[in-house]
Formats: sequence, C-alpha cells, structure tokens
Amino acid sequence: MDPKGLDGIPLFANLSKKEREQVARWADEIDEPAGAHLLDQGRLAHEFFVLTEGTVEVRKDGEHLTDLRPGDFFGEIALVEHDRRTASVVATTPVRAIVMHAREFGAMRTEMPSVCTKIEDAITARLAR
Repeated sequence: MDPKGLDGIPLFANLSKKEREQVARWADEIDEPAGAHLLDQGRLAHEFFVLTEGTVEVRKDGEHLTDLRPGDFFGEIALVEHDRRTASVVATTPVRAIVMHAREFGAMRTEMPSVCTKIEDAITARLAR
C-alpha cells in the first residue's frame, strides 16, 4: 500500500516517515461493501484492521456495542490474547480498510512501541466494557 494512505490515521500519527513506510509494506488495503462481515465472534484471529473510509458496527452476543469510523481499529484483542474473536464487526456502509495479518501485526507491535501502547490502551478499554 502507499505510505501516504497512513497520513492522518491517529494510530500511526507519531511514526516517522521511515516507520510509516514499513507499516505500508506490512499492510494491504481492502474495499468491502455494506453488509460485509469483517470479523465473526468466536472465529480464529488472522487479521487486524484500521478503517480509512466508511463505518462498521461492533456486536457481541448479538448486542450492539459501538460503531467505528475512519481512524478506528479492530481485531487486535484476539491477536494479542491469542484467542478467538471477542465480537463481530459488520460494515454498515461501503468501507476501505488497512488490513495486516497476524505475523506483520506482531512485528509492528514489537518494533513500534508508540503503536503498541495505543493498541494496549484500546484493549484495556474494550475489555473493561
């Protein structure tokens, strides 16, 4: 993906140009229509997502938890906890997202402490709900 696509995304805001270029090498971009299931609760975890366009709905046990917008990320809990997905995420509009597979996500967490801190803070907040 083009590293310029990472500009303006809060998760990557404190990264240097070189670090954003590395993230871009680790990541791909996807486009999905409204109604697409990006994550399904209970499934094995393979990816991490950052929304760049559109909105998604997060549901747990069939109940609405929250809506996410561009700049928000999801899929990190199961990857970090080495567990199954804790919630389902469905596109409520057409979406574009950055997607990173588990191995690259792990490398990013190890090599970029500022990103790791933001992800860990989000996990703590989300698990507290």
